[in-house]
Amino acid sequence: MKRRTFLPLLLAAGLVPSMTLAADPGRETVGQVKVVVYFGTDGDPSVAGERSTDADEETVKRLQGHEKLRFGHYRLLGSDTQSLYRSYENWAQPIAGSDEILCRFEAESQISDHSMRLDLELWLSRKKILKSGIPLSEGKPVLVLGPEWRGGRLIISVELAPSAKRGS
Repeated sequence: MKRRTFLPLLLAAGLVPSMTLAADPGRETVGQVKVVVYFGTDGDPSVAGERSTDADEETVKRLQGHEKLRFGHYRLLGSDTQSLYRSYENWAQPIAGSDEILCRFEAESQISDHSMRLDLELWLSRKKILKSGIPLSEGKPVLVLGPEWRGGRLIISVELAPSAKRGS
């Protein structure tokens, strides 16, 4: 019997050892990435829509600490936390039900127990606006001033979420 037909027969019969069908090591979770979208404006914050909420006090202080991110009002538009796989690209969709803002990320290397270097892309309206190899750390978000929107600006925060697996 030819080898090409013999292996599928063994697979179908369940006679091949389970180690040949082992899990893909590239799908191992090495962390989580949290993407949050804020709306900053000096005008009426209600234009962000009824699904938005006020940003918490700690976030407001952090955002106002950066001159280019300083606005009178901040609204939280949405957030998403996704697993970071060892060898696969990952996508976060921070505004539920909308693909207007997407974040693609892929692990490049682990710097320490609480930081990793990622290949990061931000997509707005199906156009890539940012591509960077960037180190991310727990509790230290990377803030991106996005485009003008409804009389204000979008602010995108990307950070490595705490993970018990990495020793936090």
